[in-house]
Amino acid sequence: MRYPRLLSFFISLSTAYCYSILHVRPLPDGHIARAAVLHSSGNASRHVFKRQVATPSPVAVSKNISMILENLLKNYESSQLPARKKGEPMIVKTNILIRSMGPVSELDMEYSMDCYFRQYWTDPRLSFQGPISSLSLNFKMLERIWRPDTYFYNGKNSYVHTITVPNKLLRLSQNGDILYSMRLTVKAKCPMELRNFPMDRQSCPLILGSYAYTSKQLRYQWESGASVNFEPGMTLSQFDLMGSPQRNSTYRRREGEFSVLQVNFNLQRHTGYFLIQVYVPCILIVVLSWVSFWIHREATSDRVGLGITTVLTLSTISLDSRKDLPKVKYATALDWFLLMSFFYCIATLLEFAGVHYFTKVGYGEIPVDEEEWDDLEGPKFDESVIVMSSVASVGLIEQRRRGSLICPIYKDGPLQCETPKKGTMERHTQTERRIPGWKQIFFCLTGNDKFRRMRQRAAGQQQGPGAMNSVSRIDKLARILFPASFFILNFLYWLGYVALADEFKWRQPPPSIIMAK
Repeated sequence: MRYPRLLSFFISLSTAYCYSILHVRPLPDGHIARAAVLHSSGNASRHVFKRQVATPSPVAVSKNISMILENLLKNYESSQLPARKKGEPMIVKTNILIRSMGPVSELDMEYSMDCYFRQYWTDPRLSFQGPISSLSLNFKMLERIWRPDTYFYNGKNSYVHTITVPNKLLRLSQNGDILYSMRLTVKAKCPMELRNFPMDRQSCPLILGSYAYTSKQLRYQWESGASVNFEPGMTLSQFDLMGSPQRNSTYRRREGEFSVLQVNFNLQRHTGYFLIQVYVPCILIVVLSWVSFWIHREATSDRVGLGITTVLTLSTISLDSRKDLPKVKYATALDWFLLMSFFYCIATLLEFAGVHYFTKVGYGEIPVDEEEWDDLEGPKFDESVIVMSSVASVGLIEQRRRGSLICPIYKDGPLQCETPKKGTMERHTQTERRIPGWKQIFFCLTGNDKFRRMRQRAAGQQQGPGAMNSVSRIDKLARILFPASFFILNFLYWLGYVALADEFKWRQPPPSIIMAK
């Protein structure tokens, strides 16, 4: 019995030695270390075994992934659609995360955005089994598997970011689910309606779909939930983003029906810039043109210069405000406001032209034709009332009376000249019949010379220095009519374009976008 006991003792020693070696030295990959410890109590003994699993090294994991991919792609045909049930199309789900948006160009009618574009689909041919739930693959693997031929119907100049490497991600799950993500900068068309500019609202679409596969072979769907997301804090310089409704649609082209996805970016323009740069300056310029109504009607150069200056300033503002707009065939809201401002400034000039032509008495002299001068009877001046200060003054009076064909009507320095009480001029003016008001308006509009001379003679007969060159009734009327009408038109303008603005409606893309290929 001694020998069996001695044998068991040596066995326990060797087992303990092996156990210590296994804990100090690393185990081979994939093997299981075992140790047995002998517990003896009297004649009874039992063995307890412990197991320790070693973590696979990165080299072994890499070899396993390479073997999995080689087995998956061994008989894989990348030009064929993934297997699916008979009669059912391939489903590709999509979502977009927009990092930044803009600029939005009215001149080119386009917009751009920087986004992460993600697509999801299932390819049963790429399903696998193993300890890894999903594989993150290099973008070069995209050339060896099937992927949807997605393109943007209304895209103009889109590209994938390639700094420092192509910004693409490919992830493969055990059941064959594939995630394909890339970072894009998309520049797309945005047909704009600028009739309400700059109080307009634009709906810019983004339309994507398959280039070659019809809806019977491939169908796109927005991913459930928030399919179009925006990074927090994203803003646009000229617009407020009011919403982004999405739809799954089907459009017919010459090649058949195609499944497309559409999202409309509803944008409302900021009007603050245009209020400061266009509207407020135009209003102030129009108000400035009304100052001429309070300037004396004898100050011809002042009133004309003020009117021309306001018109030229409005022309400069108008040209500057339209440099970033396309040459559309209709008038925008800004054009109507500028036209209204032009109308008031030009109307101010025309108002003074009427005052100058029909009511102004220039330099106290009324022009008289030769025929009228011959008809005047009696002495032209009462020499007894002329106070002569010098011989030169007498010569000046005679020159005016005989050779200048004008009739002085008010004081000229130290000289005084009065119309005689029984003179022909006074008698002629008093015997003229009163012309009805409607005829006076007609004569003013047609520029009747006889009516103009009659008005000038009537003005010359007014006595006293206070009556000469007084404020015209046209100016008095313009001081009320111009501001009141301008205020009413402004109220109607802002009511129509701001308070009664239309709500956003779903906008179908024009046929040119869908049919072009």
